[in-house]
Amino acid sequence: MNMKAHILAAMREQLTDWEELLASLSGKQITSPRYDAGWSIQDVLAHCWGWQQISIARMTAAASNREPEFPVWLAELPGDWEENADQTNAWFYDHLHGKPWSDVFRMWKEGYLLLLDISERIAEKDLLDAEKFTWLNGYSPAFVLVASYDHHQEHYEKVTASLQ
Repeated sequence: MNMKAHILAAMREQLTDWEELLASLSGKQITSPRYDAGWSIQDVLAHCWGWQQISIARMTAAASNREPEFPVWLAELPGDWEENADQTNAWFYDHLHGKPWSDVFRMWKEGYLLLLDISERIAEKDLLDAEKFTWLNGYSPAFVLVASYDHHQEHYEKVTASLQ
């Protein structure tokens, strides 16, 4: 199995793990505050969706061999949204907290599937090339995927630990 196939297989497995976990929970378990700042599992998934949109922009740019076009809502954030993750996370919470669970889940799952689909279209040599896309500042598109995987995994582990 090549590196691209390995990364995408791990991400598909992670999606399955998330879906199985979420399907096993009640609406109350999903929407009740249980984490720092009163976040619920729903808020965690909305947070993952927000960062996922940034990864999608990067992977779309890599697939099209152009500069990324980030979501327009990033312009609402003062300063450097990437350097000030706490501010960005707070924005996600403020703007997504009131959405219905079904909308948050749909947005997150569609985004996850889109990220996988876009990534499939990138040749492995380009996916692993840390120099081709200068706007990634020395990182490869594969790094974006692995970072997305790691981010989702970090939250998956926190969610499962909180349920025990």
